[in-house]
Order: sequence, then structure tokens, then C-alpha cells
Amino acid sequence: MQWDWACGDRVAPERQGIDDRSGEAIEESHMKHRIASTFFCMGLCMLGQGAVAADIGPVAMTPEAQQVETESGWTFTFAPYFWAAGLSGDVGMNIGRFQPTVDVDASFGDIWDHLDFAAMAIGEARYDRYSVFSDLIYVKLSGTAGTPRGIAADDAEVDSETFAGLLGVGYSLLKDNTGNLDIVGGVRVWSVDTTISLSGGLLDGRSTSDGETWVDAVGGVKGTYFLTPNLFLTGWGIVGGGGADIDWDVAATVGYKFNDTFSSVIGYRALGVDYSNDGFVFDVVEQGPIIGLAVKF
Repeated sequence: MQWDWACGDRVAPERQGIDDRSGEAIEESHMKHRIASTFFCMGLCMLGQGAVAADIGPVAMTPEAQQVETESGWTFTFAPYFWAAGLSGDVGMNIGRFQPTVDVDASFGDIWDHLDFAAMAIGEARYDRYSVFSDLIYVKLSGTAGTPRGIAADDAEVDSETFAGLLGVGYSLLKDNTGNLDIVGGVRVWSVDTTISLSGGLLDGRSTSDGETWVDAVGGVKGTYFLTPNLFLTGWGIVGGGGADIDWDVAATVGYKFNDTFSSVIGYRALGVDYSNDGFVFDVVEQGPIIGLAVKF
């Protein structure tokens, strides 16, 4: 018994005693069979290789699509902050026939001694290159002092409330993965109220108050630049006027990004306004260190 390895076909043994002519015919028949089998196997191999090539070809020649995730939709940031600001300038009131103006130069320590309440926070909503932001400041101060002669009154108690609220919109002129530079514009609303209450002397129990509310249009720039994936610089500079002769605000801070949600900033801020109307004067500059915590969601 012999084996033919062409495609593993087994050939039956030849019977003994067959004549030469029959042997030649059988041999010729077997030869044709082996040739046909060989071409059949070659065809199967070629088909098999073609099928494998058909499976491999698209993978080898077609690159895998890269999916890039981009930030979409609105993002919101809320940042309460503490501003250790001193106050300098001129403050005046219209009290009937009297319109006294006082030159003020108070350090943060002086203000802290008379601080009743303060709240400060910045908020921002951003969509792609567009943003809407706000900055709210509220401070309530009070203090008591003796009068110079003690005739008209023994003591004078002063209560003062100051509110400044900025609402603005912005557009990013420059924006990439290292930060953004925005041009901004908006309005700042000021409200200042002061009440003086007298005790003792001839004017015991008397009180008077004066206050003003006005609106300024402001514009400028603000931006953020990342020095590293976590360390960044941020600041703004805006100026304007309207109700006031001038209204300006500048700040420069350095920040650290803890994660995608929390970051903190520390730096310096100065805010000035010059407003006067009918004896009421509020021409002051507030400046000092600032520290805040930003929450993004």
C-alpha cells in the first residue's frame, strides 16, 4: 500500500496479474487523477489564501478611527472669595444744610474691627467661546465714636452698607488647551447707604441717613493661562463709567487646579470708583490681597 501526499489522498493498491496494457491504462488513469487532485488542492489553497487575505486586507489597509472627546455644552463655575481690602479716598454725605466730606484712609485691620458682615463671590457660565459672568460684593460696617465737644451729642453711631454687583458677557478672542483671553463688557450696579444715629446731648435720639444707587457701563479683558496642567495665572482689567466719573477694576492671581472640579487662587485686587451727586461723595479705592476657591460643574 502506497500513500500519495498530494492533499492527503489515499490510493488503493494495484491488483496483481494485470496485463501491461491494462496496467498502462490504469497508470494513465491514476496519473490524470493525481494531476487533477494536485490542481484541485492548489485551487483550495488559493481560495483559502484569498479568503484569509480578504479578512486581513481591510484591517491592514484601513486605519482605526480615532475618537476625540471635546467639551460640549455649558459649564458653570462658582467662586466665593475673601478680599482683605483697605479703603482710601473721600466720602461725603448730604445732611440738610451740611455736606461734610471726610478723607478716609483705613487699613484692612481698621475695617475688620468694624465689620458686621461681608459676602463676595464670582460666578461664570461658559459655552464654547461665549461666557456670562457676575461678581457680587456686599459689606456692612458699623462703629461708634464720641463727638468732639459732647454738647450736641455724646456719641455718634455710624452704619454703612455697600453693594457692588457686576453682570457681564464675554467672548474668547484666543482659546486653546493652554487657556483663553476674553473681551468682556457689562454693567456694574453700586448702592451705598450710610446712617448716623446720635445719642446724648441736645440731639439725643436723632438720626439721619444718605445714600445713592447708580449704574456704570464697563468693558475690558480677562483671561487664564496654564503654566502646567495644574498651575495657572488668571486676571482681569476693566474700566468704565456712567453714573460715576470712572469705575475701574484690576486683579492678578495665581491658581492651582486640584482636579476637574476644585481649584484655588491667591493674588491682589484693586477696585476704584469716583461718584458724586448733590453733596453725596464716594470717591474711593479698595485694594488688598484676595484668596478664593473655585468649584466647576
